[in-house]
Amino acid sequence: MSYLFTSESVSEGHPDKVADQISDAIIDHFLAFDPQSKVACETLVTTGQVILAGEVKSKTYLDVQQIARNTINKIGYTKGEYMFDGNSCGVLSTIHEQSEDINRGVDKASPEDQGAGDQGIMFGYATNETENYMPLALDLSHRILKELAALRRENKEICYLRPDSKSQVTLEYNDDNVPMRIDSIVISTQHDPFLEDEKAMLKMIEKDLINVLIPRVIAKLPTKSQMLFNSDINYQINPTGKFVIGGPHGDTGLTGRKIVVDTYGGKGAHGGGAFSGKDPSKVDRSAAYAMRYIAKNMVAAGVCDEILVQVSYAIGVSEPMGIYVNTYGTSKISLTDGEIAQKITKLIDLRPAAIEKRLKLRAPIYSETAAYGHMGRENRTVEKVFYRPNGEKKLLNVELFTWEKINLVPAVKKAFNL
Repeated sequence: MSYLFTSESVSEGHPDKVADQISDAIIDHFLAFDPQSKVACETLVTTGQVILAGEVKSKTYLDVQQIARNTINKIGYTKGEYMFDGNSCGVLSTIHEQSEDINRGVDKASPEDQGAGDQGIMFGYATNETENYMPLALDLSHRILKELAALRRENKEICYLRPDSKSQVTLEYNDDNVPMRIDSIVISTQHDPFLEDEKAMLKMIEKDLINVLIPRVIAKLPTKSQMLFNSDINYQINPTGKFVIGGPHGDTGLTGRKIVVDTYGGKGAHGGGAFSGKDPSKVDRSAAYAMRYIAKNMVAAGVCDEILVQVSYAIGVSEPMGIYVNTYGTSKISLTDGEIAQKITKLIDLRPAAIEKRLKLRAPIYSETAAYGHMGRENRTVEKVFYRPNGEKKLLNVELFTWEKINLVPAVKKAFNL
């Protein structure tokens, strides 16, 4: 019997994502000037106010208040009428030195024996239902909001958009777990109060999003995904009505509250640890990236059509406590999931320091992860510029989303005789 599955996404202007982006911008600046920085930075945003908290061990000094303001302005909160803008909001920093009790478990005499920054479980997931090996419902949800943000910045075809928005896509799957059609699309977007007649305003927003936004999204999709769009889709556009008050003025935002949006949209599993605001010694982040790297390469190599990979750690201990694999009955090889897990442990070094080195995680690469998902993104090299309060400038070429590479495929095929 067919079934429905739904995933959601939130935009860069959503209050929780504003908080994530500020936290990751601070991480990037610390790593740009001191790659060995240890940082755990939490951010709270609300009406006219940003509060920064956390722990840092670093050789560099930064103006974290200015980093927060620059991030807010870049997102698009630049007007006083939003009741939250980068130039006028208050920024309070309570960031302090990292606890030595935590640090002694991480730093070791031999760098390769670096301990995990905390205990916990991390998951990676991949499926062949999309070209980027991500669940389709989440991929579409992200694409809708990225295109909506592009329309907002262009300010031509649609001229009333504000930064805060959410999307949700429901797909119908057949008995073979293949997506057959899009059942519904929900989009809620913040907007200017551009018409006095509220009903007319809402009708115009609905018309623009269906007739302008959705065709732009479809045009960038592969043919297989384009075929899922039809005239029977149930669109819910701003279903609560007017959405003028939004962003941190409409709802308080906190770092790490969108962990399912950040990963797989409810497919697979999640260990519970957030990513943003954490340097790569925190395995909540680095090991989750490593699990995605393994999962993606396993599917790309043809071991299975779908896979979930779990790893677990103890604080201060370098070697993982265990590896778990679930191929959901899609394995193409004559090995059990337990035997596949054993082979994975020999395929890649999962000590925290080895993960950092393989995926080049001690670089300022995290601002780009903090909106529209940490997984399924494009691996590319970009040039980034950073400044310190004393005027020092750092220009760096960094490789983004290294965990999305499929350069492990040859080793996987060899290990599994494919």
